[in-house]
Amino acid sequence: MKSTPEVPQEHIRNFCIIAHIDHGKSTLADRLLLATGTITEREMREQVLDDMDLERERGVTIKASAVRMYYAAQDGHTYELNLIDTPGHVDFTYEVRRALQAAEGAVLVVDASQGIQAQTLANLYMALDADLEIIPVVNKIDLPSARPDEVAEELESLLGFPAEEVIPISAKEGINVEAVLEAIVQRVPPPSGDPRAPLRALIFDSHYDPYKGVVAYVRVVDGEIRPDRPLMLMANHIEVEPLEIGTFNPRMEPVNALRTGEVGYVATGLKEVKLVRVGDTLTWQDAPAPEPLPGYEPAKPMVFAGLYPVDNDDYTHLRDALDKLKLNDAALVYEPETSAALGFGFRVGFLGLFHMEIVQERLEREYGLHLIATAPSVAYKVITTRGEELEVDSPAELPDPSQIEAILEPWMKIQIWTPADYIGPIMDLVTKRRGVFEKMEYLDQKRVLLTYELPLSELIVDFYSQLKSRTRGYASLDYQFAGYRPGDLVKLDILVNEQPVDALSIIVHRDQAYEKGSALVRRLKEVIPRQQFKVPIQAAIGRRVIARQTIPALRKDVLAKCYGGDVTRKRKLLEKQKAGKKRLKQLGRVQIPQEAFMAVLQLNREE
Repeated sequence: MKSTPEVPQEHIRNFCIIAHIDHGKSTLADRLLLATGTITEREMREQVLDDMDLERERGVTIKASAVRMYYAAQDGHTYELNLIDTPGHVDFTYEVRRALQAAEGAVLVVDASQGIQAQTLANLYMALDADLEIIPVVNKIDLPSARPDEVAEELESLLGFPAEEVIPISAKEGINVEAVLEAIVQRVPPPSGDPRAPLRALIFDSHYDPYKGVVAYVRVVDGEIRPDRPLMLMANHIEVEPLEIGTFNPRMEPVNALRTGEVGYVATGLKEVKLVRVGDTLTWQDAPAPEPLPGYEPAKPMVFAGLYPVDNDDYTHLRDALDKLKLNDAALVYEPETSAALGFGFRVGFLGLFHMEIVQERLEREYGLHLIATAPSVAYKVITTRGEELEVDSPAELPDPSQIEAILEPWMKIQIWTPADYIGPIMDLVTKRRGVFEKMEYLDQKRVLLTYELPLSELIVDFYSQLKSRTRGYASLDYQFAGYRPGDLVKLDILVNEQPVDALSIIVHRDQAYEKGSALVRRLKEVIPRQQFKVPIQAAIGRRVIARQTIPALRKDVLAKCYGGDVTRKRKLLEKQKAGKKRLKQLGRVQIPQEAFMAVLQLNREE
């Protein structure tokens, strides 16, 4: 076991790096590790490769979750710097907020060619809410298109940072990285906390280790953690015997104590990640703190979809794969469900579409599964005529229309940063999706910030790719939950051969029902193969059919053998064929291909 150097509390600095996606957060983290001698040049190259792979898989960088560095500053003191990483994507806002609670300062990284983007601002506001000291940095000054002075002035006019305090760097080339370390030491305050008070440690992340159980990443606020003293989780009062405590250097290294203000990990030995929640408080079991750290709440799924194996025999394999994924992802929620068309599968809840894509990709790549995903839906609140409130995340769960008093849907506040040339196409896109305009701000002569409110159901299917294609990739998007609001919503059923297909049902706004129903039956007519009999495809609200297409039957020429003769003979053969097709239609079962379910997902692309 490694003994930690005795660094006084006033020489500890806890900080995080916040940035928009691809502005160089990971590269700067790697440079800081190199500049402080935490890793060698050779190790860094290996880690960057691993890191990028993991970034794609999880949306967070595991090696920079809480890296400890020691830095000999110009004032002659050695400082302990703890870099706490935050997930970069908007879906993981809750985790970002908890990680910011573990730090006292934040390095704000802005791209020297792109300037301030949507998530730059969203993450900055969260850091300011957490009362962090902000160190603004302009990265990528080595690029030919870099305009560091303009971006520094942008930061000054928009956010109030003096332009001369903005540090110009190139993380890729290692230019001026030392100035960032000095700024952290000089400007970030040391952690406040009472070493003699009962232990309170904030859990800001966790992962599952097959040998050590759930490993909690903690920031010690008061007191200290020792391996020989039992601990307790304050949200659910679960007792924990620490198997190991340690720090990330950047790999896990055991230590003999984690003191006030320090960041490290606790191997709990627990078998389920859901027991060790992000935002929970660890305390001593024998002398617990009087109250936990404020602000804990469980992560809540926002988007739901059905996942079904293409081959029904893979159902148990899919269940095992979801069990294993849940070990590392406490936000993943799932329960078994059955569909008449697709067989056995699971209703899975996700934090957002990005989270859904990652989970689906991992199931297919790591576990070799072939999956059908139904159209994603959001969690609605249904007020019944009896006054009960139900949470409904699948169209199949919607009660009978006669029992529904009101349906409330989640709305989001969205912010779009765009060059002024694309205001028209963006307004057209948002208005078509029931968006409500709030305000428009000119950041400078060329760039605009548009703020709207939009139903989450309109945002989750194809909105982001439509935004990118209409603005040639220049617009950036950020969104936050704004609350539930009542809407005139109906369940749109799809009937194939007069049989409802539950997995194709969607909840839509009444004004869009005819348009979406017509588009869907047209698309299904193209993808469902022809049968020996006519197959009607209908879109219906309740018992009222609002759109219909018919797949014509495959024809067989039964008159081929008739060479002239009485017309009644021909008529008899045709009547016989007609009766046979009618019987076939009653007995026949239409196989619905996977493309039919993709058609629901791609509905909005007809725009």
